[in-house]
Order: sequence, then C-alpha cells, then structure tokens
Amino acid sequence: MISSFGQIDGADVKVIELSGGGLSAKVLTFGAVLQDLRLDGHDAPLVLGFNQLDDYLSYSPYFGASVGRFANRINNGQFEINGQTFQVDKNEASGNHLHGGRAGISNQIWNIDEFDESSVLLSMTDEGTMTGYPGDCKITCRYSLKPGGEFEVIYTCQSDKPTPANIAHHSYFNLDGSDNIFDHDIKINADTYLPVSDVLIPTGEIKSVAGTDFDFRTMRSIQTADGFVEYDHNFCLSDQRTDCRHVATLQSAKSGIVMEVHSTEPGIQFYTGFGVSPTANGLSGVPYQRGAGLCLETQIWPDAPNQKAFPSAILNPEQELVQHTKYVFEKK
Repeated sequence: MISSFGQIDGADVKVIELSGGGLSAKVLTFGAVLQDLRLDGHDAPLVLGFNQLDDYLSYSPYFGASVGRFANRINNGQFEINGQTFQVDKNEASGNHLHGGRAGISNQIWNIDEFDESSVLLSMTDEGTMTGYPGDCKITCRYSLKPGGEFEVIYTCQSDKPTPANIAHHSYFNLDGSDNIFDHDIKINADTYLPVSDVLIPTGEIKSVAGTDFDFRTMRSIQTADGFVEYDHNFCLSDQRTDCRHVATLQSAKSGIVMEVHSTEPGIQFYTGFGVSPTANGLSGVPYQRGAGLCLETQIWPDAPNQKAFPSAILNPEQELVQHTKYVFEKK
C-alpha cells in the first residue's frame, strides 16, 4: 500500500507499506527512509523512527535514512580527483563533511520505480551542482522483505564523472524495545578498526582490536567493565568490496531476537547512538534518549577519498557501484 506521509515545499512524500518473510516495514520516499520495521511475534519496532514528517525534518539524526553520495565523514569536506580539488558541504560543527551534506540524498524525495507487496525500488539523481560533488550520480535503492526474516538493501550508483560514491543504510536498531541498547550483545567479524581524532576523522592508522575495547570477535556485551562506551568507529572487514558475507551479529537476551548482518562492503561503522536526543516522541510514543538505538552502517571506510591506504571510493563513468547488505532477524 502507498499513501501520503505529508509534503515538503508542496511536494508529496509517500509511505510504502511492505510485508513478507515474517517482517513488515514502512518506507518513506523522503531520504529512502526505513520508517518502521517489525518482526512477527514481537510488538516493539526494531528500528527508531517518527510518526510525523515534521519530526524527521526537525529532529532526525538520520533515522533509517539512505545517506550519501559519500556516507560518513570527509576531512574538511575536501578531496582531490585527477589533480582537481573539490569542496563539498561542511555540515558538521567541526568543519567536516558528513553523510553527503545538507543537500545529500537523505534530504531528497526519491521516485518510486517499482513496487509490490514485499519490495520497493526507489531512485533519484544526486546533482553535483547541488552538492559540490563532481558530476551527476544516478542512485537506486531496493528494499526487499525475504523469507527467513531477511530485510535486504541493495544500492546502485552510476556517475557521468569520476566521483566518490558510498551509500549506507542508517537505521538505528533496538531489538527489545528497551529505553537503550546498553544490554545488547554484539559480535563484529573484524580484526582491525580505525582510530579517530577528536572530530572523528580517521588518523590513518589501521589498528588491531586485540587487547582493546574494540575487540568484538566473540559475542560480548556492548558495555565494558567501565560501563557504556561511546563507539562511533569503522571496523575493517576487508580491503575491498567482496561477495556478500556474514560480518556482524547483534542480539538481545531480553527479547531473544538475533540480527545477523551480511554485506559486500569492506567496512562497518558501529555507532552506539550516544548523540541521540530528539525531543519528539518516537514510534512507541515516548521520546528517545541517549543510546536508544545503535547503527551498523556497511560502507567504504570513512575519509577514503583522502586516505590512499584505504579501499578506493572512486566511481568512474564506465562502472556501476552495487552495495548489497542483508539484515536477518530471528526470535530464538
């Protein structure tokens, strides 16, 4: 079913309702946002979101959004391609570029290209004249609900000029409906991670997780012996895009729900939602608080356009970028 979710400057925003595989979902044409996701037999939503469009416009820290043209951060909003320097939006107080900037794809209204009971294909063109990126980039997003509790996300990109391209799905997950995710357990299949500066830009070091609070190679609590840790770091899964494989598992003992993450991407950003502080009520009718949900954003590594040792984020005109991620839910 497709219905109205409101308007932005006279343009209609639609909500698309999907059902299949033991899941139900609501998707917005604004930002290709996953507004709601539910598992049969579990009353609470699995993701953070709002019931009103105005709340997304005023308070959302990318709840459920598709972010890009380059997801995550670019130092000082600058990068160089073939000897030419480009300046994109510095939309963080630190002076860095985050998630495509204020005119990024998460703030645009997408087109509905295909739709059936369990799947929707959305598209938009990210215009370089609006964002500062070189060229125009055609982007599609396909959300599908598949058997076995699988929520599948496939992004494709094609550009008419060489450009950084890196799209990520930015849902905040909460598997038990609690006020926060501090008691969730997580496993991330990464031997290394990227240390960051005080403004969350990678230092360039690729550091072993061994012996650190970043070692999630076996399932353990998000919390450490010292309490809740403010993670907002890229974990290095591989040095290039590869076949879709299992990269992380999240679980809640309280609800018995387990979420597996499978992806083609070389990195996954683990963010514990410590910056969440919207004043509007969320899907469950109460305001969210610090740590209300966590993100597992599959991606190219942050600031890759400025880091030669990182996987390349440059998309050339003769190429098509395909980024494939699956979130698979099961109630034990």
